[in-house]
This record gives sequence, C-alpha cells and structure tokens, in this order.
Amino acid sequence: MSSTTIITVAIAVLAVLGLGVVLTATRRSDMSGVGALSRETRKRDRDAKKSARKIGKEVEAAASRSTAVAVMPPAEIEPWVVPDPEAIDESRRAFLNRANTTLMSASLGGFAAALIAFLWKGAEGGFGSKINAGKLEDVIGQIRANKGFLYLPEARSWVTEYPKEAISKADAVYAGQGPVYSGITSGIVALYQKCPHLGCRVPECKTSQWFECPCHGSQYNRVGEKKGGPAPRGMDRFGVSVNNGMVVIDTGTVFAGPPIGVNTTGQEAEGPHCVGGTGGH
Repeated sequence: MSSTTIITVAIAVLAVLGLGVVLTATRRSDMSGVGALSRETRKRDRDAKKSARKIGKEVEAAASRSTAVAVMPPAEIEPWVVPDPEAIDESRRAFLNRANTTLMSASLGGFAAALIAFLWKGAEGGFGSKINAGKLEDVIGQIRANKGFLYLPEARSWVTEYPKEAISKADAVYAGQGPVYSGITSGIVALYQKCPHLGCRVPECKTSQWFECPCHGSQYNRVGEKKGGPAPRGMDRFGVSVNNGMVVIDTGTVFAGPPIGVNTTGQEAEGPHCVGGTGGH
C-alpha cells in the first residue's frame, strides 16, 4: 500500500472520530438541562416544606394542650318485668276461642249453603222442578223405540205410553189427580222410579213388559199399576202437562200410586219375568 493511501485512510478515520466526539459532547450538553429545577422553584419548595412543618407542630401542640375526653351519655334500659302467667293464659284462651268460633261458624255456614242448594228448586231445572221432556210426538217415538219404556234421569222417572182405549177406565181412578190425568189423556204417564215398598229403584223388564223391583219382587204393569209383590200400592207418579206440543213433567209433587187391584189397561205379562215368578202374590 502506498504512503499516500495510508495517509488518506488515516485522515478519514480521524475525521470520523472527531465527528463522534462532537456529537457526544453536544448530547451531554442537551441532557444536562433535563430535569434541572430553576432557583425560584427550589426556593418555593423549601418555603412550602417549612410551612408544612410549622402547621404540623401547631396541631401537635394544640392536641397536647387539650385533655377533654368525649363521654357518651348512658343508655336508658327499661327494667325487665316478669310477665303475668294469667295474662298469657287468657291471651291463649282468647285465641283458641276465636279460632273455634270462626271454624264452627264457617262449617255451619257451608252446611247451610249446601242444604239450601240441595232443597232449592232452581229455575234452571233439575229434580224437584218442572222438567221439559221435549215434543209429545218425539217422547212417544222414543218410548216405542225403547220397546215401551223411556227413562228420564233428570226427572228420575219412567215415561210410558198410556193406551187410548183405556182412557175411559182411567177416568174413574185418576180423575182426582188432575195433573196425572192430564198426561194420561195426552197418551203418556210419568212414573216415579222408586218402589213404594222400600224405595228401591225399579227397572223395566223387557221380556214381561212390566216393571219388576229387584229388591223384594214387587211387580207393576207398564203404566205402574201393581201386579204382584209386597208393595202397598202402584208406582207413584208425577203430573204431566202438554203446552204447545211440549211435554213438561212436574217433579215438585209426587202423587200416590193407584190402590192394589187397579188394572185399567188389562195388560198381563207378555213374556218371562226378570224377577220372581208370575204376578198375583
């Protein structure tokens, strides 16, 4: 390498080193002012610290001079009094008496309401009132369709057809029971379902075409006249009216059945009996 080249490289290195020294010095000069406080600021800080120390000493001196202690007033406590046993018993007895009275009143009220509802003949219908059975021709049609018997549960009665040819004989027996006779002249009779003997429900017998009581064997023809058994009379019955072709059964009044021996229709058993043997016993 020639001397000229060595000198040129040396000069370049020296120039770079000198530039680095200058930049470092400049940076140190700039950083020396960062975070430095002015003289006035440092003076204000010293004054503030002196003032705070003075105020603290004054507070401590005032606290040391004060010897007063805050005292709470004593709480007022009510003296305990032993309860009176008689008063406790009286209160318990009064509660039980009121509870018993309330329950008894509610029970009696509920029973009275139920009894009134049971006995009341409501306008909306039901047993004990007037029952609309429908048109007369429809009622007779249902009787014939059921082989001579029609049961109306809302009226608790059997409705059967009364033969027209027997109406003249019925006049001497039933004329005194106007509502019953009115139904007979219209061609039907409404029989109470209860047996006059002991109150059993009497069913029909399809084979004999009679009513035959399963309890004690009482038997009645199709219009409820007694034919056999221990019953004291024929089946009781209800009044029937026909208004504008509509059949109305009045279940509010029960008419006694005809005496033993009455047989206005002359109907005899038309087949085997469902209960017991033949009539006449």
